[in-house]
Amino acid sequence: MSFIQFGIRVIASIGSIITVFASGPAQAADKLNSGDTAWIITATALVLFMTLPGLALFYGGLVRAKNVLSVLMHCFAVACLASILWLVGVYSLAFDDGGSLNAFIGGLDKMFLSGVTSVTLSGTIPETVFFMFQMTFAIITPALIVGAFPERIKFSAVLLFSLFWLILVYAPACHWVWGGGWLAEMGVMDFAGGIVVHVTAGVSALVLAVVLGPRRGFPRDIRPPHNPGMTVIGACMLWVGWFGFNAGSALAADGGAGMAMVVTHISAATASLVWAIIEWVKFGKPSVVGIVTGTIAGLASITPASGFVGPIGAVVIGIASGFICQWFTTWIRSTWKIDDSLDVFAVHGVGGILGTLLVAIFAASEFGGLGLPQETSIGNQFFVQVIGILSVAILSGVVTWVIAKSLSVSVGLRVSEEDEIDGLDISAHGERAYDLT
Repeated sequence: MSFIQFGIRVIASIGSIITVFASGPAQAADKLNSGDTAWIITATALVLFMTLPGLALFYGGLVRAKNVLSVLMHCFAVACLASILWLVGVYSLAFDDGGSLNAFIGGLDKMFLSGVTSVTLSGTIPETVFFMFQMTFAIITPALIVGAFPERIKFSAVLLFSLFWLILVYAPACHWVWGGGWLAEMGVMDFAGGIVVHVTAGVSALVLAVVLGPRRGFPRDIRPPHNPGMTVIGACMLWVGWFGFNAGSALAADGGAGMAMVVTHISAATASLVWAIIEWVKFGKPSVVGIVTGTIAGLASITPASGFVGPIGAVVIGIASGFICQWFTTWIRSTWKIDDSLDVFAVHGVGGILGTLLVAIFAASEFGGLGLPQETSIGNQFFVQVIGILSVAILSGVVTWVIAKSLSVSVGLRVSEEDEIDGLDISAHGERAYDLT
C-alpha cells in the first residue's frame, strides 16, 4: 500500500467518525436492527396465530354444534376485512400525523402505505413490519367482539359492524394511546392494549349484546359448550400467541421484551389456578373450561402492564383477575341479565380495566416495577389511567350503540327465529361442522 493510499484511508475513517457524531441520537435510532426486525416478524406471526386459529377455536368450542362453523367464519372473515381496511386507511388514521387534529385522529397521508417503501424505517425496524405487527392487533380486537353475539346475528351485520367499528372506534382509540394523541400526551400507560384492545372490545361487546338481545331461552335454557376440548386447544394457542402480543410490543429484542414475556406467563398461570380453585370451592369440581377462561383473564389483565411491572406485580394482577373476572361472568348474566354469550366484557373488558389501573401501582419501583415516569406519583398516574379508561369506554360504548342501532333499522342484526333454531351453520353458510350420519 502506498503512502497516498494509506492517507486516503485515514482521512476516510476520520470522516466516518465525524459523520457518526454529527448524526446524533435521532439518526442512530433510525438504523435498521436485524435482531429487532426478526423478533417483530416472529411476534407478528404469533399475534395472527392468536386469532387464526386460537380465538376461532376457543370461541368455536363454546357454542352449540350447529353454530360452530359460523363462529369460525366470523373470526376468519373479520381477519380478512380488517387487513384490507388497515391497508386502505385505518393504519394511517391510527399512526399518521393528523396535523391540527393530531390529538384526536391521524391523517390520510399513509393510505395504501403511500410513501412507505421496503427501506422506510419505524425506529429500528422496517415500517412494513410495524404496519403488519399493528395490523394483527386491529384484526384480533373486533374478532374478540365475536364472542358477544354468536348463534343469533346475521353474517352481513358482522361484516358491516366490524367495518364501521374499526374506522370509528379502533382507529381513534389507537391514535389517542399509541399514535401520539391526547392520552399519549397525558402519559397514559398501556403497553400492549389493555385500553386499545380490551376496553374497546369489552365495552363494545356489552353494548352490542344489549342491542342485539339474548339468545332463545336465555338464561334458563342455554346449552353447555359443545366441545370443551376445542376450547382448550384454542386457549393454548392464545397463551402461546400472547407472547408475541405483549413481548412483541417492546418493538425490540431486548430485556424489556424478556420481562414482558415473564410477567405475561406468570399472570396467566396464576389466574388459571385461582379460577379453578374458586370453581372447586363453589361447585365441588374445577372445570376445564373454567381454568382456561382464567388463563385468558390473566392474559388480558397483564397486557397493559406487561412492559412496566415485575414478577410481583404479575402475581397480584393474576390473582385479582382470577377473582374479579370470575365474579363478573356470573354477575352480568344473573344481575344485569345481559347475554354477553362468551363473556367478552367480563374477561376482556374487566381484565383490561383491572390491569390498566393496577399498572399505576405495580409499575412503581418500590413494588418491583420498572418505575413510573419521572416526577409522577402513583396517585397522579392512577388518575391518568382512569381518564384513559373512561374516555375510551365512552367512545366505544356510544359509537357501538349508534352503529348497532343503524344496522338494526337498515340491514337488520338478528337472524329469524327459524334460522336460529336451525343453527347458523346451515342457515347462513349451508354447511355442517360434523357429519354424524
